[in-house]
Amino acid sequence: MASTSTPTPPAAPPAQKANKTKNTSKAPAAPALEPFSDPTTPGEKKVLQSFDHAHFSAYSPSAVESSWYQWWEKSGFFQPQSQPRTASSDSSFVVPLPPPNVTGALHCGHALANTIQDTLVRWNRMRGIPTLWVPGCDHAGISTQSVVEKMLWKKEKKTRLELGREAFTKLVWDWKDEYHQRINNAQRLMGGSMDWSREAFTMDENCTRATMEAFCTMHDEGLIYRSDRLVNWCTNLQTALSSLEVENKDIPGRTLLDVPGYERKVAFGEMTYFKYPIEGTDLFVEVATTRPETMLGDTGIAVHPDDKRHAHLVGKYARHPFTNRLLKIVADSYVDPELGTGAVKLTPAHDYNDYQLGKRHGLDFINILNGDGTMNQNAGPSFQGQKRFDCRYQVVEELTKLGLFVKKESHAMTIPLCEKTRDVIEPLMKKQWWVKMADMAAEGLKVVEDGRIKIAPESAEKSYQRWLSGINDWCVSRQLWWGHRIPAYRVVFDNQDTSVEDDDSHWIVGRTLDEAQAKAESAFPGKQFRLEQDPDCLDTWFSSGLWPMAILGWPAKTPDFERFFPTSLLETGWDIMFFWVARMIMLSLKLTGEVPFKEVYCHSLIRDSEGRKMSKSLGNVIDPLDIINGIELEALHAKLRTGNLKETEITRAAKYQKTAFPSGIPECGADALRFTLLSYTTGGGDINFDIKVMAAYRRFCNKVWQASKYVMGRLPENFKPVNTLDVANLSTPEKWILHCMNSAVRDLNAALEAREFSKATQIAHRFFYDELCDVFIEHSKSLLTEGTASEQDNVQQTLYRALDVALRLLHPFMPFITEELWQRLPRTPYENETSTPVSIMLAPFPTPDDSLYFPAEAESYELSLQCTRAIRSLAAEYNIKTGGVAIIKTSDEASNASIAPQLPSIKTLCGKVLADLSLLGPADAVPTGCAVFVLTNNILLLLQVADVISDVDAAIKKLQVKLQKKQVVVTKQKDLIARDGFDKSSEVVQAAEREKLEEANTAVNNYERTIEEFEKLKLKA
Repeated sequence: MASTSTPTPPAAPPAQKANKTKNTSKAPAAPALEPFSDPTTPGEKKVLQSFDHAHFSAYSPSAVESSWYQWWEKSGFFQPQSQPRTASSDSSFVVPLPPPNVTGALHCGHALANTIQDTLVRWNRMRGIPTLWVPGCDHAGISTQSVVEKMLWKKEKKTRLELGREAFTKLVWDWKDEYHQRINNAQRLMGGSMDWSREAFTMDENCTRATMEAFCTMHDEGLIYRSDRLVNWCTNLQTALSSLEVENKDIPGRTLLDVPGYERKVAFGEMTYFKYPIEGTDLFVEVATTRPETMLGDTGIAVHPDDKRHAHLVGKYARHPFTNRLLKIVADSYVDPELGTGAVKLTPAHDYNDYQLGKRHGLDFINILNGDGTMNQNAGPSFQGQKRFDCRYQVVEELTKLGLFVKKESHAMTIPLCEKTRDVIEPLMKKQWWVKMADMAAEGLKVVEDGRIKIAPESAEKSYQRWLSGINDWCVSRQLWWGHRIPAYRVVFDNQDTSVEDDDSHWIVGRTLDEAQAKAESAFPGKQFRLEQDPDCLDTWFSSGLWPMAILGWPAKTPDFERFFPTSLLETGWDIMFFWVARMIMLSLKLTGEVPFKEVYCHSLIRDSEGRKMSKSLGNVIDPLDIINGIELEALHAKLRTGNLKETEITRAAKYQKTAFPSGIPECGADALRFTLLSYTTGGGDINFDIKVMAAYRRFCNKVWQASKYVMGRLPENFKPVNTLDVANLSTPEKWILHCMNSAVRDLNAALEAREFSKATQIAHRFFYDELCDVFIEHSKSLLTEGTASEQDNVQQTLYRALDVALRLLHPFMPFITEELWQRLPRTPYENETSTPVSIMLAPFPTPDDSLYFPAEAESYELSLQCTRAIRSLAAEYNIKTGGVAIIKTSDEASNASIAPQLPSIKTLCGKVLADLSLLGPADAVPTGCAVFVLTNNILLLLQVADVISDVDAAIKKLQVKLQKKQVVVTKQKDLIARDGFDKSSEVVQAAEREKLEEANTAVNNYERTIEEFEKLKLKA
């Protein structure tokens, strides 16, 4: 992706410092407490502990997050039939969880996806819309078989072939059971509100039934066929791969690369030139190739029909020096006469372009490779049995002996690599099962174009359209033991030589063996035969492509399928748009006539803090459970040895871990992890995940805890919340916080509706941290101790309302801490409800209340807050920490009248910085010896600093330096904004740059006015 996203927690000074601080600080030390022992019976509602309890006096993630999930799950809150419907629509919100592979533990990419999905699920549930989020795992054929094979070799020095198919498959099932359970436990710890009663697995009974049904139906309709075609062959895995499972690596020229199975590195990026003798003449034709070993399978040579250099050779034959085979020389406009020698050797069985030319000119297709990458008998006795890249060197050596070798040159090229093993892919002729894609792709494009499926972000939609527009048929055979066995059976007649190449007409497809037997008996009446099932398995993505349908019961028309299909949303990574998303859409349209989901949201990829792709061998893969629970550096190192990493990789990974996490990872909890991941989700580029940002949001959780604890501690024992506030008697600060709350409710709902997750977290953070905590709670302190009974009641009701709404706003992001705190609040039924919800997850999500919009009062109080911030800014600049004297000078009566009632609040919010605050009107003179902050054209903030300035000239000089720097910023920003193309930048970028200009202009005004005041001090002296 072109851009990266590394957010700083919005408006949180600790986070900003964390981003700027070098990673040398130690992880925060945990309190010296024994682990929390929860007295709650598992599955029962949590026994709440007093705030005086050692584990609850401050925020402790492990204590707060205990027991709630088990209660939610046992109570059935995750099941749609147990959820109250209060929304007017009869729709449901249904999400199929992208099933994680059972290859190992979850990573932060899974945590991001799950958090986004759970946020939307919890939000919709609280809006009164029944929700269904179906969990499950994917068997991940190639990946799981590969990792188990490595484990088997590491532990027992055995291969799967030595173990046998049945025993090996059992071993994989054991692996699956262990990691499936680990994955499910991690999903629960992260708070995912999934309906576990409907959990699925891609190889469970119903998913298997769906897979067999899909294959047989599509075969019967002629969409699935068997053909001998080129496939991408991984010799290490000994299976065919989809083009999407192949990574193309560009190299600039001669390059040595590690290849699995070879002790020394293999040279690539070399063009080898050699000659073929022309049969019956003393002439030669020179050709060039980057794969000399493939010449053993050459069956022709092509030249351009307009190339006069080779015109005399067309129609003649070259003699193969090792196999004595005759190679036909053909003319084809495909050939680039400027590339190499202008004559192209043709190996139709081992090159995609040569395959097409071979078919066009009727050439032989000769396979020279075994499945393990060794040369077969067709390569000739001198080379048979050699490994392909050893053979490469041998071929050049033998050509040299015969005087046919010409030269080698460095040559830029692209090398196809197996995504799983990094093996070099070989195009290989294999009889495989294929799916015709052209018509299905056209339908897949149509449903996006007509809006039946919405794909976001736009870049993902464009990629989807680009891929489907140039699609090829899909090879669905995989030479694996782990997966869905292809339901195709070869009919073997009595006395038939099974070594002879099979006849495609003698293949029978059936959902079961009995069905296949019946079909075969009907096709070959009176014949004696047996059925041999194809040993291959289906591509994992074939069964995964049926996921949204199969998890709801398809092919049967179950109540779940009738009610919940099509699903509402698929949330996934953009990197599997083609592997999975497109195929789900095409298969669903073909098999059900319906789209599988109405919306696709693609999240970004997570990289480490340095922008590198996360890789186990780099040591930068972070287990989300290590963030939730915390982990010491030594334990991180130890985890490296539990996998299949080489010793060199372990050393490199441990080095990175020591740099990135010198004191390990502190315990942050699931809520902080979730909020952090959402804050990164802008819908833009890749995410650079920084643990320091994570720690900052952990501190935000503590802020939520302490603020809630404070508010609850200020409510009387007999406190009863009211649904309708007496707005006529509310003060301006109270109306301001309610207005802020109402605005946050409106904006946050809109952000989630638009899938703007980062914006949603910023809104929630700003309301709780900046507005509720930093302003209103501080404002309330003096009223709660010194106010009248009426004032105390108003501020208590306002605090309660703001806190209750804030917790409900935060719940989709932070389910554990919000449940823990909400359960401690005194409660009454919400408006339009007859009873109090038993859980915050079933409480109504806040909606805007027209009666709580106070724009005039909010604007007035915002002016007071600007005064507060200006005074604090001046005090900080002159290092005045206590006892300051400030003056607010107005030049019009309206400003004076607006600020006068708020002086006590302003002084309270300034805290101990101020000893005195006064207000001067239009007729009053401006005192000397003050630093100045120009708030508006009509309001000046003045802070007496004469007593703290020992050298006025030095102070003026210092201000002039600052002034000049800010003037440079003003000029730079003006030029930037005036530049052509600026108006084409995103609204966010434009707003940020204009804000920088405004801040710089304000600073210039402040410095100029303060210099004027200091000059007066000199005159006075």
